[in-house]
Formats: sequence, C-alpha cells, structure tokens
Amino acid sequence: MNTKALTIFTGTILSASVAFANAGPCNSSTSNHSDAMMTKASYTAKKDIVDTAVSAGSFTILAKALTEAELVGALKGDGPFTVFAPTDEAFKKLPKGTLETLLKPENRDMLVGILTYHVVPGEYKAGKVLSSKTLTTLNGQRADIAGGDIDNATIVKTDIECSNGIIHVIDEVILPESDSILEIATSAGSFNTLAAALEAADLIDALSGEGPFTVFAPTDEAFAALPDGTLDMLLKPENKDKLRSILLYHVVEGRVYADQAIEAEKAATLQGGKVKITKSWGNVKINDAKVVNADIEASNGVIHVIDRVILPSN
Repeated sequence: MNTKALTIFTGTILSASVAFANAGPCNSSTSNHSDAMMTKASYTAKKDIVDTAVSAGSFTILAKALTEAELVGALKGDGPFTVFAPTDEAFKKLPKGTLETLLKPENRDMLVGILTYHVVPGEYKAGKVLSSKTLTTLNGQRADIAGGDIDNATIVKTDIECSNGIIHVIDEVILPESDSILEIATSAGSFNTLAAALEAADLIDALSGEGPFTVFAPTDEAFAALPDGTLDMLLKPENKDKLRSILLYHVVEGRVYADQAIEAEKAATLQGGKVKITKSWGNVKINDAKVVNADIEASNGVIHVIDRVILPSN
C-alpha cells in the first residue's frame, strides 16, 4: 500500500454504527446515458459520501468494505473527495471468492489499496473527469479515463453531490496494479540483464519494498550496447559497489510520471547524483537515453523503459 495514501487517510476512524447512522439521500444529477440509481432530491444540508452511499441502498458491499478497511472515518472527513463507487452488482462481478478473501483481516492492506484506488482527492464533476486522460488516486497510481470509462469500468451515473465531495457510480470494481516493479520487469522478458545486475548488486530486496520508486529501466539491448567487456566486468563480485552505484542512478524516490518528470527537468537519484530530463521532437530523454515506454504502473512505483544504460559522473 502506498504510504502517502495511508497518510492521507490518517485520523480518527469512526465505527460503522456512526458511519451508517441517519442515512438519507442527497442532491444528485444524472448523466444522459445512465439509468436512475438514486432519487433526485433537494435538501438544505447534503450528507457526506458515506451516508449518501448507504442511503442509496445499492452500495452495501462498498460500505462493508470501507468498514473492514477502517476507511469510514476518512470518507466522512472534510475532503473534498471524488469517489468512483462500485455498486453491489459491480462487486458481484469479481471472480468467485475474491471479495471474501479481501474482507479477511489479514488482507486489509490489499483491500485498502483497492478502495483508495476508487478515490481521487479534490472535487471532479463529470465534465472535468471526462476531459482528463488520467486521474491520480489516493492509492498513488493513476486511473485511465477514456470514452466515459475509468479503467475497465463504465461510469453509469455522475455528479451525486455530497457535503464532502462527489460520487460517480461505476459498474465494475477497478483494480490497481498489484505486481511490484521487479515482478513486472521479470515477467516482461526484456529485462533479464537488469534483473541479474540487481541480484548481483544485492538490490532485489530494496526494490521489492513499499517504495514508491521510479525506475528508468534499461532493456537487455541497452545493456548489450555497453562497450565490450563492460557488463562482464561490472558483474564481478569485486565491482559490486560500482555496479550498485550505476543501478541506483536509475532509481528515483517517489512515483514520478512522465509529464511530471518533464516538468521537473531533473531528478535526484538514489545514487546521489541527478539526471537531466528533456523532451524534444516528441522524444523524452533521461540524460542521453530515450524513453521508449513510459508510465508502466507497479504496486510500488512506476517504470520508464529506456534504450541505453545511463552512467553517473561520479
């Protein structure tokens, strides 16, 4: 679970009985293509996100999940939040046994990660949502917006206004990336040399941690492009410190997406040095390496694939 997301969700966690007390409807407006799922009404005082969802009667599983994840108090806070709320029917579409597994106490962190992926800080009405390509969730990962969908889910009702934010109803549970940076790199099949180098440098455990990290990942071809003998020399035990320094020069603390990297123009690496980030003729470069695939999500960070190994100056 992204520690920043959990930090946002700190504070007193109210009990489920408090969360669900005095439930009632709030003001709502319906998108042109959706079925009515909540009765439109006008009240002088709107209810918060939790009470609004409970009063609708279509979100009992979501309410239970929020309670098990101890997120009820957070979503009754000031906010504002934008919540993409899966209906009971959406939860029932999950593979058999998935929901029961997530609701077990030992899987609370996983449940928190999924639920926070449905929450965006700030108030995003339908127009703002649909004009976005991505939205950064409280999970830390970005969800994709396209054609009235968020990831694989269709937004079936929009702009349910609450005292502390907005609810948009969706017909599927959206899931964040659950594989780590190393798991993704290993399964890709094009980072075998990087994986071997990380193991030789004793960095496997470090990059398997919570992070988040941003990794500029050289492909096998990028390592092969090094001068003859360089890689063999670096993989020798006596050169472990040098190899470690080079690999850490490819890692930045935090989850930094391509647009953020371009805006920053430079980034401090875990090696201690800084990399220069530029964009020219549609190409993004990290020092002299071109980014050939950007913004690959991982549970503990983000990967940008580069076409050459970048070397620190010290």
